Amino acid sequence: MGQPVATEGVDTLFAVTAVAAELDDRPSWPEHGDEPAAIKRDPADRLGPPPPTDRLRGWLVALELAVLGGVVRMWNLGAPTDKGTPVFDEKHYVPQAAQALRNGGYEDNPGYELVVHPPLGKQLIAIGEWIFGYSGWGWRFTSALAGTLCVLMIVRIGRRLTRSTLLGAIAGVLLICDGVSHVQARMGMLDGFLATFVLAAFGCLVVDRDQVRQRLARAVREGRIGDSDWGPRLGLRWWRLAGGVSAGLACGVKWSGVYVVIGFGLLSIFWDVTARRAANVRHPMLGTLLRDVVPAFWALAVLPVLVYLGTWWAWFGSETGIDRYAVGTKVGEQSLFWFVPDALRSLWYYSGHVLEFHSHLLTPKDKPHPWESKPWGWPISYRPMLYYIETGAGAPGCGRGDCVGAVMLIGTPALWWLAPVALPFAAWRALGRADWRYGAVLWAYLIGYLPWFVNLDRQMYFFYATPLAPFLVLAITLGLGEILGGARVGPERRSTGLMVVACYVGLVVANFIWLWPILTGDPITPGHWQAELWLPSWR
Repeated sequence: MGQPVATEGVDTLFAVTAVAAELDDRPSWPEHGDEPAAIKRDPADRLGPPPPTDRLRGWLVALELAVLGGVVRMWNLGAPTDKGTPVFDEKHYVPQAAQALRNGGYEDNPGYELVVHPPLGKQLIAIGEWIFGYSGWGWRFTSALAGTLCVLMIVRIGRRLTRSTLLGAIAGVLLICDGVSHVQARMGMLDGFLATFVLAAFGCLVVDRDQVRQRLARAVREGRIGDSDWGPRLGLRWWRLAGGVSAGLACGVKWSGVYVVIGFGLLSIFWDVTARRAANVRHPMLGTLLRDVVPAFWALAVLPVLVYLGTWWAWFGSETGIDRYAVGTKVGEQSLFWFVPDALRSLWYYSGHVLEFHSHLLTPKDKPHPWESKPWGWPISYRPMLYYIETGAGAPGCGRGDCVGAVMLIGTPALWWLAPVALPFAAWRALGRADWRYGAVLWAYLIGYLPWFVNLDRQMYFFYATPLAPFLVLAITLGLGEILGGARVGPERRSTGLMVVACYVGLVVANFIWLWPILTGDPITPGHWQAELWLPSWR
């Protein structure tokens, strides 16, 4: 039943990108290195090219792709289930979401000590359960909405990075066709929400970067840039505040969001230094230190902590939340931190208990999990994750009695197998050509990737790589922009580049359609099942 929506969607995918290609004529200049000489002469122009002028068309393309992505994500969303119950790690979070729904936002049953993440992701799952009941649709609906929102955001982010509506549309098509993003958007788990808030935080900071440079460019043109050796004050930066809120919400889903807070905070400060330098501020480093660091600390350090604490609102107001009244029962009332409210001390105790659980979540030497994977294999989806499988009479629908229905978390090879090329290329462009766009995307990818190497003895699974997918897509999209060429290339070069890019996007779409049955649990024959498993490590 699932195959038709995939094949019918191909024409829509290409129609949207074709319209964008026909109308797209924006340049895709990096900030340094390749821009025309005219741009280098004027400090105001060095602060960056203007945004595309096709605002209405840009939004229409983004909304069309978001709607298409939503249809693909929600197609037959309620299946499969384990005889009406959740599958794989849904079994942890879906019942906890039901507790949150029953109790008004908090869990009160430790469930074999598996309440090990902050409450926000489970509260979001609970919204779907409230609307559709305790069913596959109910516990997956908000996750599918989050996946749809990611499509909308990546189109807008890709367009802003490249100044090209076409390339923004391509980024959206690629994310729709990414197997990891697709499957996680159809699971009542937490990692899809984490990816959504991480991408939102990144997008907010990219918009903030543009606005800062626009304000500095205005100061240059008005002759105010030299009024102070430190440069002008930049005013209230709403998009940076929104980025801090998004990073705090990421922490409210999983603690790994703390790396986002740290990494994106450093990225924002670095962008402020480079912006002041591009505007010819006499002392850009000192100017950033005096003008920007304190507001940045508030927006990207203090505010995320407050937002994170806010996600515990229901727990703070509860009487039966886990360890809510640990002070006086499990923790002595006398403490060096007597001035800290008991509620915060209880949360600290609860968090320490959770941290202890994670510190002992190690790979058993004698019996590792059959689908465990380590981070060195994640960039190419070397060891995927089997979420569900049913054979024989339990999986009817392929016209035989030995059908196979399976859901496997696997990155679309046409995308993920390009990581060994796309990521080093991004590093070369960032370091060798001073192209901030590649540097930003690569930095965001590494923020989500490198921390997993700190403790390789810990149990790890491929679904931890979900937040990496949008940034891999953006890195590939930037590379496709190089193939496509900017406004300076001739029509023949442009046509050749467009043909190469169209063929690659078509390959990704075709690869996604081929994988569709094992991404959605559609019944297939045993021979077809074996044909889907391309590598020995996928078995």
